[in-house]
Amino acid sequence: MIRKLSAKFLREHLCLSNMSRRSWNIGPRFLSPIHIGRSFYALGNPAFDQTMTVYQEQARIITELASKSDCIIVGRCADHILKEHKPFRIFVYADMESKITRCREKGPEDENLSDKELRQKISGIDKKRAKYYEFYTGHPWGDKLNFDLCINTTQTNLKEMVSAIAKLF
Repeated sequence: MIRKLSAKFLREHLCLSNMSRRSWNIGPRFLSPIHIGRSFYALGNPAFDQTMTVYQEQARIITELASKSDCIIVGRCADHILKEHKPFRIFVYADMESKITRCREKGPEDENLSDKELRQKISGIDKKRAKYYEFYTGHPWGDKLNFDLCINTTQTNLKEMVSAIAKLF
């Protein structure tokens, strides 16, 4: 029943960008077995079941979008979900100083984080991305072997980079 309601709620109320904010906080912590007497076994965990339902529905939506037309999907393990479709997989990365600069340019003006606080926030997000990707795919996040093109945007104007990549297709 929970799975049907979760799937219906996702289809009707959540977009993929909202799912990304809600589903990073998952991982192996739900897989801990419970010790009773001398045996170990994993009991059902409603939080884990709900997390898997969210991922499965997200995978269904991504697959549906990709089968309807060409599209760009950022993150969400789409490279793994769509491996049968043979997508062109791009990984974009930058050094920490460039990430901090972009966050300051794009972030809310009233956000007054020090460089240290911003660095910690960025590192935390990257760790959650890595944990999420590795949990669902079994592969390390950012591994160049998982991608067709890796782009270092450290010294790059992003608008020019997007135009250059678009010309390839």
